[in-house]
Amino acid sequence: MAVCSRLTPMSSTQTESPVERFVTSLEELDVTWTRTDADAVESTVAELLDEPAVGIPIPIDGASLPSAVDTDPDPAAVRAAATGVTPATLGIADYGSVLLPSDDHGSGLLSLFPETHIPVVSERDVVGTMADAFGELGPQLRDDRGDVIIATGPSATSDMGEIVRGVHGPTDVHVVIVEQ
Repeated sequence: MAVCSRLTPMSSTQTESPVERFVTSLEELDVTWTRTDADAVESTVAELLDEPAVGIPIPIDGASLPSAVDTDPDPAAVRAAATGVTPATLGIADYGSVLLPSDDHGSGLLSLFPETHIPVVSERDVVGTMADAFGELGPQLRDDRGDVIIATGPSATSDMGEIVRGVHGPTDVHVVIVEQ
């Protein structure tokens, strides 16, 4: 995923819900996605991941990760991981972006090192616009002096000519949206 937001929102209609606009934006970025309920997060993630996998427990009631996901990885495990699974604080509908917390669990590293990143976001945490995201998280980030990564699609660069994927992060992203 790119570690920056797009400058302009993806196309959408104002009649779509934020989750519908989020899915449309993900598709425009060639990001695959699955919508599931909390009880099925474990089986959904199990079908998506390549091993070895590292991750962070998902803070959604009823959601858990498969046993194949190492939730207490050391640096060697992170470097060797094919898949990283992380919770997303928010999804931004207009951009298809997910906000990943900077935390003691290493969310940023687990989202950037593996070839595949699986962010998991609650549909309740999908907001319409970047302004909505700043309104939601701004006070908390100012109080805690925290930060987040705004990740939009697979890592890509065209610094040297043709677009190349996976230079600064994952080549594949699959967002899991948890219905609540």
